[in-house]
Amino acid sequence: MLIPLHAAITPTCGPKAATLSTLLNAGLPVPNAVIVPTTALPPVATAPPLPGSITPPPRPGTTTPPAPGSSACSLPEALVSELGAWLGSIGNPPVAVRSSATNEDTATTSAAGQYDTFLGVQGLSAVTTAVRACWSSLWSPRATNYRTAFTNPPSDGESAVELGPELAMAVVVQELVDAEVSGVMFTPADATGSTLIEASWGLGPSVVEGRLTPDSYKVTADGSVIATIADKPTALYRSGSEVLAKDIPTERRRTPTLTTETATHLAALGNQVSQLLGGPQDIEWAIADNKLWLLQSRPITTPPPSTTPISSTAPIPAAPSPSGASRVPVPATLTGVPASRGTAVGPARVVRGPQDFADVRPGDILVCRCTDPAWTPLLTIVAGVITEVGGVLSHAAIVARERGIPAIVSVPEATTRIRTGTPLTLDATTGAVHL
Repeated sequence: MLIPLHAAITPTCGPKAATLSTLLNAGLPVPNAVIVPTTALPPVATAPPLPGSITPPPRPGTTTPPAPGSSACSLPEALVSELGAWLGSIGNPPVAVRSSATNEDTATTSAAGQYDTFLGVQGLSAVTTAVRACWSSLWSPRATNYRTAFTNPPSDGESAVELGPELAMAVVVQELVDAEVSGVMFTPADATGSTLIEASWGLGPSVVEGRLTPDSYKVTADGSVIATIADKPTALYRSGSEVLAKDIPTERRRTPTLTTETATHLAALGNQVSQLLGGPQDIEWAIADNKLWLLQSRPITTPPPSTTPISSTAPIPAAPSPSGASRVPVPATLTGVPASRGTAVGPARVVRGPQDFADVRPGDILVCRCTDPAWTPLLTIVAGVITEVGGVLSHAAIVARERGIPAIVSVPEATTRIRTGTPLTLDATTGAVHL
């Protein structure tokens, strides 16, 4: 039932696994893996949830497995046996269990972060549980909302149409790379363009989920490297079978994660991948023991905007209060990094967590510390997005671009300097937020 990575093809293994197979067969550094094909997994046992809800599903990595005894819970005994044999043949290391849905990593829909990933899974029982949970995330509210609102947007006032019965999930079980540094790379559309790289310490979710502002590197066509080094206070590392956030020592928080040579090597490898796959790529990568690994590659559905930075902020002059005392001036303009093109005007809605989701109204401008894929349903109703941290290559930024929602990331102290109800103009060309 299992398919070795080198033999993976799109119809039964999904685009993600098939692309990794292409890279592996071309001699590129891809971790060893097997694929649980769509044909080996049980059929969908229940109807998908109705679209439109903004109730958040669990964060990636925390999906509750199907209840014991349910029809969705049981994997074929032959499949479990093969998984056990494969794990034993490679010494039962920790693995990553990742989705490879048939609508994922395509030229038109990335489904970035919409299905669940499990890192540091070890032992047959834990692996089979993770495979079931990954498969179950095919019909999570988050993924269903993405498909209805993003893949098939309404036209002429009609409701969106859900994807047909061809939608299915394969699962990648891959040896885990215990990354010391990891990140995302966008390759250029042509030979004159630049490669964009975002990187941070530890495992990849810190960058792809926008949990912090990563280092950014721009490798130009002539080989120059322009680096912007961020404050990286935490990192994710594996500890046994858990992935834990750990504090980074103060003296290392602003240390560059990549050397110029490594950034240049990454860009060259990215160009090789782009040529092999026939177009610009969104690539997830990791470095462990000084070796670079490719974890995923998919077509770039929407490139990030070119940044036109503004030179300064303009403070509002102090105004007298009714008592005659001067109030403390507040900035009229906050600045960040454009992540999704466009301009939005509307009232601010500060959201500090899922408990605030129900307060969000159509036309609000979402202001938050960061977003993860569980926040995707909010992007169907808000007019714009402002985050305190995160990079332009993160999953949330990609989905905002696919949805056409203007977004600005890395606006310092946005949730404390902007109050709910404040009228805002968000300019995602310059990165300015005008109060």
